[in-house]
Amino acid sequence: MEAFVKHTGIVAPVDRVNVDTDAIVPKQFLKRIERTGFGQFLFFEWRFDEDGNLNPDFEMNKPRYQGASVLISRANFGCGSSREHAPWAILDYGFRVVIAPSFADIFYNNCFKNGILPVTLSEEQVEELFQRTAKHEGYRLHVDLENKTITDDYGLSYSFDLDEHRRQFLLLGLDDIGLTLQHEDKIAAYEATRVAF
Repeated sequence: MEAFVKHTGIVAPVDRVNVDTDAIVPKQFLKRIERTGFGQFLFFEWRFDEDGNLNPDFEMNKPRYQGASVLISRANFGCGSSREHAPWAILDYGFRVVIAPSFADIFYNNCFKNGILPVTLSEEQVEELFQRTAKHEGYRLHVDLENKTITDDYGLSYSFDLDEHRRQFLLLGLDDIGLTLQHEDKIAAYEATRVAF
C-alpha cells in the first residue's frame, strides 16, 4: 500500500448528506474480483444520465474539478452496506483524502485499509471548505498527516485528530497484511519448528 505522509490536491465537492455506499459504487458493478477498475463507476448514478452521458449538473463533472484528489462531503459519509468496493472506487478514481463532518464506521475503517485518509472536521469547517472550493477555481488543500494539519493557499489552517495507530499505518503504508509481513522471519521460524503431519 502506498504510504501517506503529505498530499496536495484539487478539491471536489459532493454536497450531500448520508452518501451511502450504493451511491458511491452501485451494486450492479460489484461483480469484479480485483480491487482495481472501480473508479469508472464512482457515483455512477449521479455522474451519468440514463443514456450514459455525463450529467453536467453533477458537481464532480464540472471541468474545474477534473483531476481532483481531495473529496469533501457532508455528514454520515459512507453509510449503508459494508462493501469495501466503496473505498476501492474512491481510490481508483484518484482521491487520497475524504473530508466530512462524520463517517459511517465500517467505511471509515476500510479507508485506512486502502490508503485513503478520512478526515473528520466540524460542520462549520467543512462548510468553509465548500465555500472556498466554490470561490476559487482549482482550489487546493495541503494535507499533512505528520502534523495532522490541513492548509490552503489563502491562509486557512485546520488541525484534525486521528488515532495514532491508524496514523502510523498510513505513514508507513501498512495494511493488515503488511503489518503481519513485518514479522515474516518470526513466522517462518515458528513454522520451521512445527511437526509436519
